Amino acid sequence: MDRILIVEDEEVIRLAVQRLLERHNYNVEVAESVEDAESQYDVNSFKLIITDVRLPGVPGTEIIQKAKDVPVLIMTSYASVRSAVDAMKLGAVDYIAKPFDHDELVLLVKRTLKRGQLERQNEALKSELEKSYPVAGMVGQSPAMQTIFKQIGKVAPTDSTVLILGESGTGKELVARALHNQSNRREAPIVTVNCAAIPESLLESELFGHKKGAFTGADTDRTGLVESADGGTLFLDEIGELSHTAQARLLRVLQNGEIRPVGSERARQVDVRLISATHRDLKQLVQESQFRSDLYFRLRVMELNLPPLRDRGTDIPELAKFLLDKACKKFNKPPISLAPDAIKAISKYDWPGNVRELENAMERAAILCEQDVISTDMLAIDSKEGIVTRQSGNDKQDLSLEEYFCQFVLEHQDQLTETELAKRLGISRKTLWERRQRFGIPKKKPGQSKEDI
Repeated sequence: MDRILIVEDEEVIRLAVQRLLERHNYNVEVAESVEDAESQYDVNSFKLIITDVRLPGVPGTEIIQKAKDVPVLIMTSYASVRSAVDAMKLGAVDYIAKPFDHDELVLLVKRTLKRGQLERQNEALKSELEKSYPVAGMVGQSPAMQTIFKQIGKVAPTDSTVLILGESGTGKELVARALHNQSNRREAPIVTVNCAAIPESLLESELFGHKKGAFTGADTDRTGLVESADGGTLFLDEIGELSHTAQARLLRVLQNGEIRPVGSERARQVDVRLISATHRDLKQLVQESQFRSDLYFRLRVMELNLPPLRDRGTDIPELAKFLLDKACKKFNKPPISLAPDAIKAISKYDWPGNVRELENAMERAAILCEQDVISTDMLAIDSKEGIVTRQSGNDKQDLSLEEYFCQFVLEHQDQLTETELAKRLGISRKTLWERRQRFGIPKKKPGQSKEDI
C-alpha cells in the first residue's frame, strides 16, 4: 500500500483529502506544517507528498528540497498560474487548484504514483545494465575486461590525466567517452581529436587556434579544439603523432592550464581534463627521442591497457552477438543468430583488427544473410590459419590479412584516393592510416614512384 503524506494547515481540507485517499486504499499520514512533518516523520519514506503552498512557518515548497527523492504535489488556493509555475520550477511534479474535484485529485495521485514507479523501475534497469555493460558499446566478462571496467569506475570521477594503450580497434575511444560520461564534467563537452588525421602543418592551429593574419589563409581568428573543450574533456587519439612543437605546447596546457593561439602574444587559461590514446609504444618513442619524456610522464598518471580481442576468450561469442544485434537494427533486419560452426570459427580466429574487425564481419554477415542463421562461409574467415579468403577477379587468393592489405594498397594507391582505398577495403581512413603504420607502407607522395617507397 502506497504511503502518502498530506501537509495542510486547514483541518477541514486536511481531513477531507485524508478520507478521500484512504477510501482508495492509500496509507495516509497528515501534518499541519513543514516543521510538523519533519518532526513526526522521515519525509523521504513516503511515495508521495501533497502540500499546500501557504503554511504556518515556511512555505510548503520547502519540503521539495527536504524530500528530494519523493514527488511533491502542490495544492494552491489561488488557482494562479504564477504560484504553480514557481512551484514547478522548484521541483514539484504537478499542482492542483482549490477547490478541486475529488475524482480529479484521485486521478492525479494515481498518475503521479505510476510515473514514480516507472522511474524507479527504469533506474533499477539502468543500474543492472551498467553492472553488465559499464562502458556503452563494450561487452565483456573476461578478467581482463572486468579489470578495465573497475579501473574506469575508479579513475572517471577524478580529474587525472589518463593514457589509454591498445592495438587498433580495441575500443580506446569508447573508453575515453566512458571516462567523460562518468566524470563530474559530463555536462560539458568532450572534444575528440585524431592527431594522425590532421596535417602536421595545421595541427598546432587546430589544437590551439590562431589569430587573424598568423599565416597565409588565416583570414579570421579561430578558436582551437583545446579551448573548445574548456570545462570538459579533451581526447587526443594517436597522441604519438604530435610534433615536438605541439608536444611542448600541450605540456604547457598540463602544467599551467594555458594555451597560446598561433600568432598571439597573450596566453589564455583553460580548464580541461586530458585523455590520450595510442597504439604505439610511447616509452620506446621516448627512448628514441621522438616523444618528450616530461610529457609522457604527465600523460600516464593513470594508464589503461586494453586487451586485444584474441586474449578475451569467451567474450568473443557474446560480443559477436551484441554487434550482430546492433547490425540488424542498423539495417532494419529481423533478429539473426550465429550457427554453432560460426561461433566456433569466430572463437578460433585471431582477429588482428580486434573489435572493429569483428564489427565489420558481423555487419557484412548481416547484409549477406537471407535467412535467420549465419553460417561460417558468410564470415569469410579461416579460423585455423587466421586467413581471410578474398575474391580477386575470377580467382580466389588465400592471403593473410597483412599480405592482402599490403598487396591491395600497393596495387591501387596510384589510382585511388585514401578515402576510396579505405572504402574498397571496408575500413575507415583512420584504420587505413594505422595499418599503413603497422605494416610499414607509407602514404605515396605526389610524383613518387612505387620504386621510391
